Amino acid sequence: MNLLALETSTRRLSVALWRDGDLSERSEDMPNGGSERLLPWVNELLAEAGLRLSDLDGIAFGAGPGGFTGLRLAAGCVQGLAYGLDLPVLGVCTLETLAQQCGEGKVFACLDARMSEVYSAAYVDGIEALPPSVGSAGSVAAPPGGGWTGAGDGFAVHGDALAARLGDSMIACRPDVFPTAAAVARLAAPRFERGEGARGADMAAPLYVRDKVALTTAERLARGGVR
Repeated sequence: MNLLALETSTRRLSVALWRDGDLSERSEDMPNGGSERLLPWVNELLAEAGLRLSDLDGIAFGAGPGGFTGLRLAAGCVQGLAYGLDLPVLGVCTLETLAQQCGEGKVFACLDARMSEVYSAAYVDGIEALPPSVGSAGSVAAPPGGGWTGAGDGFAVHGDALAARLGDSMIACRPDVFPTAAAVARLAAPRFERGEGARGADMAAPLYVRDKVALTTAERLARGGVR
């Protein structure tokens, strides 16, 4: 099975190609965007593997939660490719990709959501224990019991507040773990094999989590300026 995976929900953009378990990836920190890099990366990975777009069996992407602009970037790219190639599409939760990179065990995934908030979810051996949610770091939904490993840049940005909230339930922390296209591919491959991918460009829908993902210009001005 040949799968293309994209992950653009944070400042670290990545594209991966899965070929029956073999993975190749392009990844780079792009804090100011990077939409111009995605398709060249796709073409490079395919060329190195001796494949064409028509050889793909499906496309997976990091569906969120994450940055609004980044999620729209991935969704738009996937929609265009899926429509043109008539390929099945599958979205993967970005928080789940953090847990995937930490391996088995208890993982509390946490990403900075800006506006003094975090996105969080908990996983036990890859199974969701707490669903994705958004809220202030000081009132985040705490996972039950102890023995948890924290993962994600939420711990780098909001470390003190999360430590006060989570207390002794955490035994380790990996704030340097970011969502990656490789992790998206690893999670998506068995799901595609089970037939979970769906056709139709509208299937590339982001998971925003926030009820309101953008403020109006008037609201931003009222808060002290447009950013």
